[in-house]
Amino acid sequence: MILDLLFPNRCIHCNRIIDGNLPVCNLCFEQIHFTHFNYFENNYLKERCKLLFPIENAFALMQFEKENLSRKIIHELKYKSREKIGKTIADWTIERLDFKNEKPDVLVSVPLHPKKLKERGYNQLHLFTETLSKFYEIPFSHDLIKRNHYSKAQALKDKQHRLDTENTFSISKSISGKHVLLIDDVFTTGNTLSTIAWEILKAGDNTVSILIMAIDV
Repeated sequence: MILDLLFPNRCIHCNRIIDGNLPVCNLCFEQIHFTHFNYFENNYLKERCKLLFPIENAFALMQFEKENLSRKIIHELKYKSREKIGKTIADWTIERLDFKNEKPDVLVSVPLHPKKLKERGYNQLHLFTETLSKFYEIPFSHDLIKRNHYSKAQALKDKQHRLDTENTFSISKSISGKHVLLIDDVFTTGNTLSTIAWEILKAGDNTVSILIMAIDV
């Protein structure tokens, strides 16, 4: 209570004092550029993924434009120790994503290397994934995919380094005949998701769909 008075939660965009763990106030929320993609139909994300690997369905919640609000929100989630923003983004996703009667079998989040996980203190995708899992009643796995190499943040890499992901990921346990919904925060080149998707596809008779918080447009 005292900490709330001394350090009230503020909108990351306009600095207005707001309640709870929300990242933005109601007025600034209207400035978020949501994609309005249809998970089951062709969209910009699905078309880009098709160039990299076989994909069933794809959904991106927000546009990740330079200097826009979604970029600030995800930056707070990843680098400012605001893990609870992941639940808020999941709530926004739930309002816009309907699996109908074709739910995937398992939700799988992109892993951090153990060293990076220790540095950050949390994986920014875990609370997001767990919130979706509880609402949609779909099991999740945080350990199906293993990240084999420690590397600096994607945002700090040049394009060539982003493309160099050979042997970065591996499957940690058997999986076959499953429809996997692969979850990440931002889609840029798509190389990370492509590398993981191929590992899942090679592991057995699996199919892959993609869910991301924001797509770089």
